[in-house]
Amino acid sequence: MVGIVVVSHSERAAEGIAEIAAEMAGDTRIEPVGGDGNGGIGTVPDAIEDAIDAAAGAGGEAGGEESDGVVVLVDLGSAVMNADVAVELSDAEAVIADAPVLEGAVNAAVAATDPSATIASVREQAEAARDVEKL
Repeated sequence: MVGIVVVSHSERAAEGIAEIAAEMAGDTRIEPVGGDGNGGIGTVPDAIEDAIDAAAGAGGEAGGEESDGVVVLVDLGSAVMNADVAVELSDAEAVIADAPVLEGAVNAAVAATDPSATIASVREQAEAARDVEKL
């Protein structure tokens, strides 16, 4: 199973995006992470790493299934840099999707429900959200 991490500078925004994506996610693990750790705006590599590890599941397992990696979605500039650091620090296989965070998270959640989902297929669907027209 592929897990998903939603990173935002705002803890509340990350939680809200994860809540929306969870409506489409079935049993997929979606971990929100955001804020500077002191109630302010920002992102912290250690917190992102913890979310990646949680989305992958303890010991490499998610929900009793072997983890197939984690797709990370980010909102803005420094979140990308901090997520890069977290991916490098984590023992879990994780990739960052170049996608709009909300639409990408929803697409990723839908893709992750496919029993044959891979980290590459979930990332690809998250990134396909760049082309979604709203009007």
